[in-house]
Amino acid sequence: MVWTGTWVSDRLGIELAGDDELRGLLGLALRRNPKRAHLLVSGVLGKHVPQLPSVVHGHGVTLGRRVRALLGPEEAARAVVLGYAETATALGHAVADGLETAPYLHSTRRPVASVPSAGGFEESHSHATSHLLLPEDPAFFDRGGEAGRGPLVLVDDEFSTGNTVLNTLRDLHARHPRDHYVIVALVDMRAPGDAGRLAAFAEETGARVDVVAHARGTVRLPEDVLARGLRLVEEQDGRTADPLVPCAPAVAPVRLELGWPAGLPDGGRHGFTPDHRARLREALPAMAARIVDGLGGPGQAGRVLVLGFEELMYAPLVLARALEEAGLDVRFSTTTRSPVLAVDDPGYAIRTRLAFPAHDDPADGPGERYAYNVAGGGFDTVLAVVDSAADTPALHAPGGLLAQLATAAPRVALAVVPAHTPVPRTPDRQESPVLPAPLRGPDFSSYEPDDVGWLLQDLSAVRLEAPVEEREEAVQSGGAHYAESLPVEYQPTEEYQELYRDALAGSAARIARAVGTVTELVLAERSPRPVLVSLARAGTPVGVLMRRWARHRHGTELPHYAVSIVRGRGIDANALRWLAAHHDPADVVFVDGWTGKGAITRELADALAGFPGFDPEIAVLADPGSCVRTFGTREDFLIPSACLNSTVSGLISRTVLRDDLVGPHDYHGAKFYRELSGSDVSRDFVAAVEARFDEVADAVDQQVKEAASADRAPTWEGWAAVERISEEQGIHDVNLVKPGVGETTRVLLRRVPWKILARRGAGADLAHIRLLAEQRGVPVEERDDLPYTCVGLIHPRYTRGATGADGKAVGSA
Repeated sequence: MVWTGTWVSDRLGIELAGDDELRGLLGLALRRNPKRAHLLVSGVLGKHVPQLPSVVHGHGVTLGRRVRALLGPEEAARAVVLGYAETATALGHAVADGLETAPYLHSTRRPVASVPSAGGFEESHSHATSHLLLPEDPAFFDRGGEAGRGPLVLVDDEFSTGNTVLNTLRDLHARHPRDHYVIVALVDMRAPGDAGRLAAFAEETGARVDVVAHARGTVRLPEDVLARGLRLVEEQDGRTADPLVPCAPAVAPVRLELGWPAGLPDGGRHGFTPDHRARLREALPAMAARIVDGLGGPGQAGRVLVLGFEELMYAPLVLARALEEAGLDVRFSTTTRSPVLAVDDPGYAIRTRLAFPAHDDPADGPGERYAYNVAGGGFDTVLAVVDSAADTPALHAPGGLLAQLATAAPRVALAVVPAHTPVPRTPDRQESPVLPAPLRGPDFSSYEPDDVGWLLQDLSAVRLEAPVEEREEAVQSGGAHYAESLPVEYQPTEEYQELYRDALAGSAARIARAVGTVTELVLAERSPRPVLVSLARAGTPVGVLMRRWARHRHGTELPHYAVSIVRGRGIDANALRWLAAHHDPADVVFVDGWTGKGAITRELADALAGFPGFDPEIAVLADPGSCVRTFGTREDFLIPSACLNSTVSGLISRTVLRDDLVGPHDYHGAKFYRELSGSDVSRDFVAAVEARFDEVADAVDQQVKEAASADRAPTWEGWAAVERISEEQGIHDVNLVKPGVGETTRVLLRRVPWKILARRGAGADLAHIRLLAEQRGVPVEERDDLPYTCVGLIHPRYTRGATGADGKAVGSA
């Protein structure tokens, strides 16, 4: 037989090397994913390739028995099993079946308001990256009795780089430390360097880490495989007709009643105990009999495919296994979120695909879903098994899953398993609406999708911009809040852009050093697995860079989100609720670019008073105002990202909070300026700083060592200076005094400036300030007594035409 990886291997030079069993377990396909070109397609997992249920279940059970033999009876009785969504949910169940006595949980991408998160982690190469851990039993990970926590068995279909497992281990070890972990996979495909990182984790924590797999090997990839793979996908799309099956009319499938036992969970999304396993085994023969009768008896069913639904794999698998034991000719596979190229060639693992809209109201919004190798499989009957949350009008609509299946098989049947919803912890607790998943590039922002998730709503279609003068007059008259509109985006002149480029070239190493210092302090003092939450938008480039430093220096993929905070109105409460549902609030570290006088620092502390568990201390790149303990530097220097607006911040506007646009269950809003993509330097800025990481590594280590023993307590000297300047200048309003290079730049770009105070001899850090001031006709006053490099003063009583501090307009000559 032709190996189902031949087509990809011949064209891209990808090779599998290792145990003889590898080619029998794996084929190859091409992803529609900019992060990774290839997909290892398992022939025994039951996800992309229909397979005998006994083969799918048997591989997992065999692995579970090997783990039991490794642990011994006593330790096996104390173990818990954790599987990964979506591909390994059934495999993890089957491993738990082989262990016999272990409770099981799998990660999920479906948040449930009534269940607090017990952790979470990122799968950086995946099409859908964020995983939640939502056990109904809050003590799930603490099982083990008087001897302490028992072994944790983590199950995935493949162990490739080890990043996902390491992310999980670090997250869970920080919350529920234990001394033994067992990693289980169908195939272990790590390179030697990746294996070393797992060994380093074991040495660092003192925990034992074992790996159990059916086969071992490596994937050999050419250096340019990602670019070549993307080109090959484009070429295939151009040569073939769209592989989507044309929309078929709505169909009425044969609906089969399973008689699912009341109260029995549909799987391990919230935990599945040995008692649950026993109840399900007892009920399976009767449910299989109902299916056979519903299909007209054994002679009428023909060749049957039992098709599970994304994370719902185990219930359809064991139903298929029961049908197989009843004598039917059965195969098993499931639908998936993963976009993969289909090529009808015997040397390619994904021959056909059916595509259809998501039908379970997913938290991350609508999108396509897929069923592979169903069309052309020669099936007489396809039995779709979904949970009740997915039995929606979209499932039955024209072009929906059932209609697409009707194009691939003469008969379609549907069985619905009741979706298990855990009971809220307290009787009087009301469920909150499910909040949408974060927005990501390229649909929202020009950053890489895994660089930042924006907990915002997209207001790109709403006209929000107003001239700076109109906004200033409305704000100062009390007629509007600054967050209710947006300034017209400043379009820099070529001279100004040249200043920005010079500033970046001259300060990239200094920024990299500050990024490294603040990141290392966060990792050492705040959390070993921090969740970075930048304050949009000035904090977001810093959050992206901190995430890149952690990956570059430690191989750690830190989650990073951006949220809105508005002076005088607080932080986005719905964003905080989403974070609390998906991560431990104790791990959340708020990130901003710099401190001025510390107004946002105080605003955040006040806003978090109603949200226990969150630490209000901000981590900043620069803290010239001496407002925080966690910072990269206290110098007031030019951070080039402050020079520009959206074009250095992912093309995202300032955030907007307006009652007619933001409801009680909405995130604050922002716009994505796609039309400015030709001027965008967001990725260039990040790349320029990241390129200096190795150069500054030793300096960062020294600076962190010095910071660890230094007194970094905030003195708030910046606030005192602002109060003094406000009185000296006759302004009498600290909100109109903006200290520091970053804040002064904002004054010149977004507000109506009155004058600029500059420290004498400040030099290149103020070149762009002087240019902007000249362009806007704003005087620059040199001072010797400034604690900051510069201070921007907003016009204190602005009306259009006003110039003096008395607010009176100068008459025309």
